Amino acid sequence: MPGPLSSALIPTMIRTRQPGLWINPDLGTPASERVDLVRQVDGAIDRLARADGLLRSLFKIPENDGSVLSSDLIDASDYATSVGEIGAWYVKADHALPVAGSVKARGGFHEVIAFAERLAVDAGLVGKGADLIALNSPVVRSLFSSYTVAVGSTGNLGLAIGMMASALGFRAVVHMSSDAKEWKKARLRERGVEVVEHPGDYAQAVALGRELASRSPSTHFVDDERSVDLFVGYAAAAKELQRDLYSAGIVVDASSPLFVYLPCGVGGAPGGITFGLKLVFGESVHCFFVEPVASPCMLVQLSSNSDEPTSVYDLGLDNRTELDGLAVGQASMLVAPLMKSRLSGIYTVADDEAFRLLGIAHDVMHLGLEPSAAAALAGPTRLLRSEAGQNYLSVRALGDKLSSSTHVMWTTGGAIVPEEERKRFLERARAGR
Repeated sequence: MPGPLSSALIPTMIRTRQPGLWINPDLGTPASERVDLVRQVDGAIDRLARADGLLRSLFKIPENDGSVLSSDLIDASDYATSVGEIGAWYVKADHALPVAGSVKARGGFHEVIAFAERLAVDAGLVGKGADLIALNSPVVRSLFSSYTVAVGSTGNLGLAIGMMASALGFRAVVHMSSDAKEWKKARLRERGVEVVEHPGDYAQAVALGRELASRSPSTHFVDDERSVDLFVGYAAAAKELQRDLYSAGIVVDASSPLFVYLPCGVGGAPGGITFGLKLVFGESVHCFFVEPVASPCMLVQLSSNSDEPTSVYDLGLDNRTELDGLAVGQASMLVAPLMKSRLSGIYTVADDEAFRLLGIAHDVMHLGLEPSAAAALAGPTRLLRSEAGQNYLSVRALGDKLSSSTHVMWTTGGAIVPEEERKRFLERARAGR
């Protein structure tokens, strides 16, 4: 049974599907240092650096194109002006990440590479700490061909895992709910990835995929709800943002706070990034998740004040949303406890608002986003203009620091959306204005 929610406001906000902002009352409470995770984040940063040549070789990316797993930090001052605000607003453009076109490449590629490295090292084919270009040799690929990499996904994680696994020579299997987007299933199959469809929602597809994988000792299941390798792969992105901000001449400290807005499905990607950002910037960074009003699984879990899993279905929500990357009924119980003391808050959006923001992103900033990624763009105004946001700024004495603050909206997917689907997105965006 779900625990009692932490305030009378939250049940109303959730049950009535009213978009709003929830401030985490446990932010800053004592938390374990998790030295184990910090060490693994450092390991992920090192592993991804050693994999740069491998990724270039596998996906034919030229040396002068920048890191394969890095995205641009885009000036969003035109967007700020369009909504009547001023300040340093930016988009962290993971929607345009090379190859997989979403934030899921960060964790997904890392997980597959980490698994591949362990196999190759255990077989004596690659040395510990070696340049991982060695994973692309014929003898190593022959080893990989006897293994399967499987994952449960709403789409983008499946694309990242499937593309990386098949590129290295693994058999790749993605378990999806039958109502997942057809174009994502088609894209996977075009890449030689086996798609297994299941009735029910995302969580049921993950559970069935996990159970099937457990029967085969040669199958590695990428568990989006529980995987540390995924989590630390996402966390590695924090150092990249730190470099981006430094290159732009942006200072982050107590007098110049950083606000970051991250779309949240099961929680792995935004949770990992938040964990990494808190390691880098400490109390000077303020992270907010965004979820659909029909699927606010992390909001439900954190506000339940319970250590037991609490689902959106427990509160009468149906988990039906066009923001398919965020359509998750139960938050990761690896991530939720880590966010209890680190996450500033969660804001929710209705589908129509996300589509409207997608249209603004296209028209004002010329960005091609998925609706779930566009939801991040609601963050600054939700913080700056809501009563809950104003209270947050006041309690933390941030109001007089806004002129020197920086807002980063993390766009998580969109580059590989088919043109016909993109047109449909824009038609709905414009119809709602």
